[in-house]
Amino acid sequence: MSERVAYDEFGLFHENAAEHGLPYDGRPLVRRATSTLSDGRHLSSLVWGNRPAELVLIHGGAQNAHTWDTVAMALGRPLLAPDLPGHGHSDSPAPGVGTRPDANAADLAQVIDDLAPAQRLVVGMSLGGLTAIALGALRPDLVQRLVLVDITPGVTGEKAKAIHDFVRGPATFPSFDELLARTMEFNPTRSESSLRRGILHNAVQLDDGSWVWRHRRDDYTAMGDTGDPEQRPDITLLWDDLERLAAPVTLVRGTREQSVIADEDVAELRRRRPDAVVIEVDAGHSVQGDQPLELAEIIRGELS
Repeated sequence: MSERVAYDEFGLFHENAAEHGLPYDGRPLVRRATSTLSDGRHLSSLVWGNRPAELVLIHGGAQNAHTWDTVAMALGRPLLAPDLPGHGHSDSPAPGVGTRPDANAADLAQVIDDLAPAQRLVVGMSLGGLTAIALGALRPDLVQRLVLVDITPGVTGEKAKAIHDFVRGPATFPSFDELLARTMEFNPTRSESSLRRGILHNAVQLDDGSWVWRHRRDDYTAMGDTGDPEQRPDITLLWDDLERLAAPVTLVRGTREQSVIADEDVAELRRRRPDAVVIEVDAGHSVQGDQPLELAEIIRGELS
C-alpha cells in the first residue's frame, strides 16, 4: 500500500506566496461554501474575503477552484471561485447534460445569485470561459464585464488535443509519485511544487493508497472531448452569444505552444467584437498557473 499523503486544503497558501514572491502573514480569509440548486444538487465554492464578492473566477475543465489561489492572493479582493459541476467538491452535472457550457451556466447562475450577487466581473478560463459566455446569454445581468482566459468558441478537439490526452489518461494511479510524474509530463513549463499542490487539491487518495482525480471523467464532454457526436456540444454557437453580449470583453491569450487559440480565432473575435481587447501573455493554456501575477494585474485593471 502506498504511503498516506497528508493534505490540508487551506494549509498550502504559504507555498503559493513563496513561489511567486507574495507577502504572507498567515492564511488568507477564505472559506468553503455550499449552494443548493433547484434540483437538489450541491455546488461548492471558495469564498475569498469577508465583503461582497467583486468578481467570479471560473476554472477550466478537469480543474477546480484552487487553480485560482495565487491569482486570488495577488488580487487581495473579495471574490468567488466555484467548483464547476462534476469538479472539485461539487456534485455531478444533472443527468444527461455532461459539462455543457449552457448547463454549467444555468447551475452557476444560482450560485452567483446565492454568493456573489453584487459581483461586476466574470473571469473564465477554458471550459470556464465557454461557461461564462453561456452565462452572459442566459443572464446578461450577471456578466457586466467578461475576461476570457485562453479560450474562444473556436476551440476544437484538435486544438485541445494535449488537454484531452491528459484528461483521458489512467483512471487510477498506484502512488502519488506516478500521478505527479504524469502531470509533470503534460505540464513541462510548470514547477514541480505548483503541480504537487495542484494534485493535492484535485485528486483523492483512496483507502488502498491509490489516487483518483476529483473530477468525473465521464462528465467531461466539453471542447469535443467525446467520441459520441450526440454528446458533443456545438461550441461554435457561442460565437453568436459572444457577439450579442453587451458586456466589454477581454481575451487573455497564452503565446506558448500549449495555448488552444489560433490566429484565426482572434481574427473571428475581432470580426464579431471589434471592441474586444486582446492581451497576449507568455504562458500556455493555463495562464493562471504559468503567469498568475500578470493575470492578476490584468484582472485588477478590469476592476479599476
